Amino acid sequence: MNANGRTRVHLLVAAALALLAVGPSGLDGGPVAEAKEAARGKSKNKKTTQYECRVQSPQKFLKRRTFVQKGMLNPTKHAKAVRYLAERYGHVETEETRRYNSESAHAQAKTVQFMGLPVSIHEKIAPALHCVEKRIRATCSSKSRRYTPRAVGGFRTANSYRGAEISNHLFGIAIDIDPDRNPCCGCVDPWPTSPLCQEKKRTAYERTSLSRCWIKAFERYGFDWLGHDDLEDTMHFEFLGNPDRFIKK
Repeated sequence: MNANGRTRVHLLVAAALALLAVGPSGLDGGPVAEAKEAARGKSKNKKTTQYECRVQSPQKFLKRRTFVQKGMLNPTKHAKAVRYLAERYGHVETEETRRYNSESAHAQAKTVQFMGLPVSIHEKIAPALHCVEKRIRATCSSKSRRYTPRAVGGFRTANSYRGAEISNHLFGIAIDIDPDRNPCCGCVDPWPTSPLCQEKKRTAYERTSLSRCWIKAFERYGFDWLGHDDLEDTMHFEFLGNPDRFIKK
C-alpha cells in the first residue's frame, strides 16, 4: 500500500472511532436486555412485562429509501416517518418532534450488551436486539457465517445528516457495527475514498465484512440494513418494526 493509501486508511479508522465515541453520558452499568424474562427483584404478586421474539419486517414507510430518492428528500413522507418515531420513542430536541412527544428519546436510553459489547439504545428496542443476538448465536456459528464485532455504536446526541433529515441514532433505534470494516460508501469523506469503496464490487454484500447470516438475523426482527440504501451504509442497522410487538399480551 502506498503513502496515500495508508493515509486514507488512517483517516477512515479515526473517523470510525470518533463515530462510535459519540453518545450520551451517564449510561454505564445498565442491565442486559432479556427477552421472555420478568423484571428481577420485584414482588411476584405484581404484574410484570414479559417479552417474546416475534418475527416481523421493517415497516416500509419508515425506510430511508422511501423518502430519500436520488439524494432528494420528500418532506411529506419524511414528516410521516418522523412523527411515528417521535410518538413512540420521544422527541430529539427539535420543535417538530416536541409537538408529538414531551418526553425525550435520550431520557429513555439504556445500556445493554450485544455480542459481549456495551451499546446504548432506546429501552423499547432492547428486546428486539436481544432477539437478534439469540438468532445470531443459534444460526451464524459456522466459519462462513461467523463474525466477531470489535466496536458497536448506538445512541447519539448530534445529527449526522445534513439538512432536514433526522438520523435514527437520535431516537436510539440505530446501531453501527465496526465502521472501519463495514463502510458507508455513499457518506461524506473519508468513506468514499476508502479502499473498500474504491474496489469494484457488484453489491454491498461484497463490500461489508458482515456475513449475510448476521444481516438476515437483524432483518428477521424488524431491523433495516442501510446496505440496501443508496448510501450503502453497511455498518448501519435501524429498528423500523413495531416495538410493542415484542410485548407478550
